[in-house]
Amino acid sequence: MSSNSSDVPSSQLALLLTSAGWELLNSVDPSSAGTNEAAFQLNLSLRKAGHPAELATAVVQQSQLRFKARTKFGPFADSMVFTQAGLEQATRLNIAGLHAQRYTRAGIKKVADLGCGIGADSLALASAEIDVTAVELDETTAAATTLNLMPWTNARVVNADATSFDLTGFDGVWLDPARRTTDTSGTSRIFDPEAFSPPLSFVENLADRGLAVGVKMGPGLPHDAIPANCEVQWVSVNGDVTEAALWFGKLARPGIRRAALVISEHGATEITSSLDFDPDAALRGDVPVGPISEYLYEPDGAVIRAGLIDELLKITGGHLLDPHIAYFGTDAFVQTPLAKAYKVVEVRPYHVKNLRAWVKAEKIGVLDIKKRGMDVTPEELRKVLLAGSGKSSKKKATLVLTRIGDQRVAIQVEPVA
Repeated sequence: MSSNSSDVPSSQLALLLTSAGWELLNSVDPSSAGTNEAAFQLNLSLRKAGHPAELATAVVQQSQLRFKARTKFGPFADSMVFTQAGLEQATRLNIAGLHAQRYTRAGIKKVADLGCGIGADSLALASAEIDVTAVELDETTAAATTLNLMPWTNARVVNADATSFDLTGFDGVWLDPARRTTDTSGTSRIFDPEAFSPPLSFVENLADRGLAVGVKMGPGLPHDAIPANCEVQWVSVNGDVTEAALWFGKLARPGIRRAALVISEHGATEITSSLDFDPDAALRGDVPVGPISEYLYEPDGAVIRAGLIDELLKITGGHLLDPHIAYFGTDAFVQTPLAKAYKVVEVRPYHVKNLRAWVKAEKIGVLDIKKRGMDVTPEELRKVLLAGSGKSSKKKATLVLTRIGDQRVAIQVEPVA
């Protein structure tokens, strides 16, 4: 991730990088700062033990970041240094490993990680025995990355502007442009690819020079912003769409324009297409549309973002319920890791009063609401429907709210394990 400014003061990091600071930081279990209350108590205990207030605060804040980072880096997090913005955008370690595999398979030997952030992808590239130079503009972040990459002799960090770094001798480039801004109220997302740092046009220029280029973009990347000469792969991890990676040159797989990679605890499944995104295929009748069937499916977010519903329907033999909406149905159950399956129990018109009466009559106390194509806030509707239904009840139900043509419906379903 390219950084314009760090959210961790350089003075604070300097304290942690002293021998006393580093020893104290590594003596603290990040779990002891896992909640705000725990972090407050840890700060007090460190100060009572005689440690300076500034050092205690630095250790506590870094321990909090290490604890949060465990979801992305596992046990490696406990020996790394983070910034808040860097951690938020950092690639999960298993996904960074997949990125590195692209370069290995393409025979790329020397990679520049332009705007490396805290170094997650550089770490993976170095682990794959690729010579990697991590370039980071922000001095504090570059210092943190230097520490994170210390175990690898084939990795180095350069504190420089990614857009002016000399790429002579490099055959590959990786970029994770900054897509957030940081201010006193925290961090916020940027959605315009030309407002990223560096912008998407800079990435395209690198690819035009003949370099093997990979770039991590946000999953909400507009389809019309995707360059014509690349492969784009959306990735989801346990239902969370984490990125849209663009691959140019040797890193792009022949015959693949769009891909969705779905990763869960059960493994990884990918679906691909050689064609450009076609948002009007269903409206033209190129994609099957039919009535509500015995089973209803909600495609994984990566499949939806990649516009690969039509390919998924070919695999499952399913049909859309409405040409504008991603839900689809089948008459017989089809097992697929690319969509969540539900058994249809009953279909009702969407009327809040009638749904509330149904919840009360059935003594439902736990209600899961999913929706597509309707201007409804599930959390607010849930409160309305459960009001007066007997909150002690543990009976569960699931509603899928959607629109079929001009009709709004509430479909009672049961999740299929």
